[in-house]
Amino acid sequence: MYKLEVTLLDFYTLLPLLLLAVFGMAVMIIDLFLKPPHRPRLAWLAFVGFIAAGAALVALMGVRGTAFSGMLVVDLFAQVLGLVAIGAGALTVLISINYIRDRGFGRNEYYALLLFSVGGMVMMAAANNLIIVFIALELLSIPLYVLAGFAQPDRASEEAALKYFLLGAFASGFLLFGIAFMYGALGTTELTQIAVKVGQVGASPMLLFGAALVLVGLSFKVAAVPFHMWTPDVYEGAPTPITGFMSVGAKVAGFAALFRVFVYSLGSIQGEWVMLVAIISAITMIVGSVVAISQTNLKRMLAYSSIAHAGYILIGVAAGNELGVSGAAFYLIAYLFTNLGAFAVLTAMARRAPQSEDQTYRTYRGLYKRSPGLAIMMAIFMLSLAGIPLTGGFIGKYLVFAAAIQAQLGWLAVIAVVTSVISAFFYLRVVVDMFMRDAEPEHEVQPAHYRALDFTVGLSALGVVALGIVPGIVITVVQAAAQWFMSGVQ
Repeated sequence: MYKLEVTLLDFYTLLPLLLLAVFGMAVMIIDLFLKPPHRPRLAWLAFVGFIAAGAALVALMGVRGTAFSGMLVVDLFAQVLGLVAIGAGALTVLISINYIRDRGFGRNEYYALLLFSVGGMVMMAAANNLIIVFIALELLSIPLYVLAGFAQPDRASEEAALKYFLLGAFASGFLLFGIAFMYGALGTTELTQIAVKVGQVGASPMLLFGAALVLVGLSFKVAAVPFHMWTPDVYEGAPTPITGFMSVGAKVAGFAALFRVFVYSLGSIQGEWVMLVAIISAITMIVGSVVAISQTNLKRMLAYSSIAHAGYILIGVAAGNELGVSGAAFYLIAYLFTNLGAFAVLTAMARRAPQSEDQTYRTYRGLYKRSPGLAIMMAIFMLSLAGIPLTGGFIGKYLVFAAAIQAQLGWLAVIAVVTSVISAFFYLRVVVDMFMRDAEPEHEVQPAHYRALDFTVGLSALGVVALGIVPGIVITVVQAAAQWFMSGVQ
């Protein structure tokens, strides 16, 4: 008979998740007794919830073990990625406060859904069982489906939510079907036990088929090609702060699961799946970088950019070595500040009426003359996405490229370098429009300036620059996390 033993470590491990859940329920309950429709105080309550959950996770750093009879793992890798997800939620609250008020859909369940979704992401980072992976995936995804359509009655937002929900349901089906096959092949869903059994008996057709289906389900979540078709429409239609949130948070959770399932559990049969992951990575980088060139809408351009960056992070999974794990973790931290900062600028540039939001390149022409600080910050984010030195994006790319070379995947590193050069075109195009072209009067938009929004843009830019100039502390942390992670790989 299966026996569930609850220890003090279990409660410590669960504390960040409990805080996110408690604050989420508190937002919903307090909302019933407050008027008018938009109550900024509840946004700050949600922000405090994220800070409290982050503090609880920081307090766990240095603790190692398993919780709830092996269902959750306590290690530095889970803690680092959990903090990235919590950071994404906290910054999204700051970006959203004035945006949802100005655009007339200020309903406070917005913040509760953010808290619940981040709870799923934190759980995914610590999952040590395929069943927990599935539960966490649903916990993070269902609130995101609702948030993508939060701008209703805006038709584009409703369409984005429907597309995301339908394709997400299919992806969840693939994941669950893959879990069933893996259980049928090995008789367990616990990742640690899977690693042991695979090391003893090797691969079987049923196991490999199940792993392939799991790869499909998780590839959808990180927007890897060919499971990326939902991304441009959903990113364009969803509220701008939510687009930034899902571009970071969903990737953190998806890649945490990919590393746990493939590098950790199936590391002993890496030769069976590494080439497939490497090919997906290469195709994802190529498609994302090439198709982004033809985009005229910045949200769609950043959607294809997000696809390309998923390909870069997949290099770390394909490499399957310690440098790959640490490089991917650093990349996700840099991507947190870079992408959320870029979407914070897009939020500042969004017009108030949903039907008149203009995120085309022409809107950003001459931005330096209208708002020099905002233009400089946006330039920093674009340079980081392009991988220009002295930014966090450059260090992240360097680490994952080095991991590919170390794993004898030099051809993948070459493709990554070439696609990075290609991507520089559409990132630098934004910089050229802001600094070297004059605004067209009919498309001239005055950016919004709010303290919370400006603070987020400034903090994100500072994070990008700090990670590029003095990355030592963060590299030390992610290297320690990778060492902990790889010490359990068979």
